[in-house]
Amino acid sequence: MNNAQTPDAGYSIDLGNAASKNAYNWSKKTFTTRAGLPGEPARDLDGGFSNEIRFGQERLGISSDGIGTKIELGERLDKYDTLGYDLVAMTADDLIAAGFVPTNLSNIIDVNTLDYDVVDEMMRGLHDACMFSKIAITGGEIAELGNRIGGFPGARMNFNWCSTAIGVLHPSLDKPLSGDTAQAGDAVVALRSPSFRSNGYSLARKTLQRLFGDNWHTAPYDGPDADQYATWGEALLAPSLIYAPALTAVLDAGLPLRGAAHITGGGVADNFKRVLKNGLGAVLDNLFAPLPAMQRLCEVGGISPETAYLYWNMGNGMLLVTAPEAAEALVQQLAQSGYQAQMAGYLTAEAGVTLRVAAGELRYA
Repeated sequence: MNNAQTPDAGYSIDLGNAASKNAYNWSKKTFTTRAGLPGEPARDLDGGFSNEIRFGQERLGISSDGIGTKIELGERLDKYDTLGYDLVAMTADDLIAAGFVPTNLSNIIDVNTLDYDVVDEMMRGLHDACMFSKIAITGGEIAELGNRIGGFPGARMNFNWCSTAIGVLHPSLDKPLSGDTAQAGDAVVALRSPSFRSNGYSLARKTLQRLFGDNWHTAPYDGPDADQYATWGEALLAPSLIYAPALTAVLDAGLPLRGAAHITGGGVADNFKRVLKNGLGAVLDNLFAPLPAMQRLCEVGGISPETAYLYWNMGNGMLLVTAPEAAEALVQQLAQSGYQAQMAGYLTAEAGVTLRVAAGELRYA
């Protein structure tokens, strides 16, 4: 495949993965401090976005994340009540992908100069997202950091927003989901994403800046779904769909899950490879089509399919691995919960991920 470095994105996925792996290696060296004590971490869940901590028989998951440069969309549009859905999705869906049902969340808002009304709008959205996900907000902080925090110059408040969520291992599971029980021939089910979620915005912003200048967020949106959005800013601000309630219902129903991948930064293949253990690969030949905004941005910005599928979810927010005979029941259960799902492909005995999409066949080693 093409090199993961893309000039328009402004960052390297390969470098980010390497830095994250190095940071986690340093973190693992601290695990011995809790060996045999409450809070002991699991040692065999490398590669995921959450980890297990043990308190006696209780097994909890913990995940931390933020919403990145999507914040600038809120600042540019002066609209903050949907960002909470992005914040919850980034941590809650990392937890449920490992089989942990999210229960609690703590958040930190770092600001340049505090604006009460902006924070009120943000927290109202976070409240709505947590009510949807059955999560209690049990901690937080607001820190005024002056010129240490920057952003869109015209905003009432520049800020960064991150959270840590915890969850409890679903009672139907005897260990977290990691993909280690998957086998060749297993089915892959995709959950549709109605937005960019909270990833790939550096590439999107830089492309729109190049095309439309500094006020790109006000540029008229001319995608196939232009009846929904008036401007490019509105199209990109669309909130993340939170999958945790749907996957909790799947586990409640006793349907077999052998792995789940939350499609975030790094796109479809990079994230799905995290659950492909034991040398397995996958052919994904029936993914959801890219969102109209993604398709249009590729057209006007000259972004190749290889790059788009590397940085964006391309309409697929989560991929689930299940037994072939359970795939249709899984799709139906997700539909009952109000989510769009479909068979997307299958696992192979050969390593590597192959995407067969409208733009052609894309292969990732």
